Amino acid sequence: MAHGTHSYVDDPRNASVIIDINGEHFARPDAKVSVFDSGFMLGDGVWEGLRLHNGRLAFLDQHLERLYRGAKAIAMDVGITQAELTDRLYAVLAANQMAGDGVHVRLMVTRGIRSTPYQDPRVVISPSTIVIIPEWKAPLPETATRMLNLFTVHVRRGYPDVQDPKLNSHSKLNCITACIQATQAGADEALMLDPHGFVATCNSTHFFIVKNGEVWTSSGDYCLDGITRGTVIAVAREAGIAVYERNFSLTDVYGADEAFTTGTFAGLAPVGAVDGRMLGTERGPMVERLQTLYRARLHDDTAGHSTSGAE
Repeated sequence: MAHGTHSYVDDPRNASVIIDINGEHFARPDAKVSVFDSGFMLGDGVWEGLRLHNGRLAFLDQHLERLYRGAKAIAMDVGITQAELTDRLYAVLAANQMAGDGVHVRLMVTRGIRSTPYQDPRVVISPSTIVIIPEWKAPLPETATRMLNLFTVHVRRGYPDVQDPKLNSHSKLNCITACIQATQAGADEALMLDPHGFVATCNSTHFFIVKNGEVWTSSGDYCLDGITRGTVIAVAREAGIAVYERNFSLTDVYGADEAFTTGTFAGLAPVGAVDGRMLGTERGPMVERLQTLYRARLHDDTAGHSTSGAE
């Protein structure tokens, strides 16, 4: 059975978790939105995945800035300020008595309720819908060392004038289709190319390779502006590691010394095989070093804070 970077340790506490909908708290079985909501009806909205570390939501400012940029790009008014949204996030964490580590939060904002099933935003009759789902969710311990198996799918990351890959929208059907194809091929996750045939990203994480001591990742033109991706690039460069955001092909991938993925939930995860080509049977030295550097930056970002209040 394939296990991707989002495989997690099951926690029975999630059955009774408290969820925030538009500033009100509901028990999980009672947390509902209208069938006329823009997110359910059309995938019209933006979202973020957040990770609690040392009692603080890691890189929260960057995540919220991306959320509000995305909302502005689709002409959607979130309806509350970033400071107010931060207060809501920490309030629902406190309501669940969540502190420390091992918590993942899905923050979703949709355009709101529509008067009729139709795509025109002018039929929206309510403020934006804001849902916060916190869960006790930690990556499987072996994710940091278990070698992922990737499969290159036919589904491409498209041009920005079709649907900009930088927009973290609810409309994820292309990524879901890619995930399905990779799963049916027996892989853990899909590797996706850009319209020109260069490597772009994975279906739910970002992708890196290591060649001759250098770290390569895509140009970024056809992938989400990843928070973890950017953090790994920054800490690597600060450590004197050469990092290149550039176009590269599957030929470069198949000949790489190491490869890995990045994402908010699992951090860095090593890749062992792509399309049946073996890159390694155990985590390589560069991946291990970057994991250490990333964990240090994660700790620095969250040190000395708790869920007792927002800054």
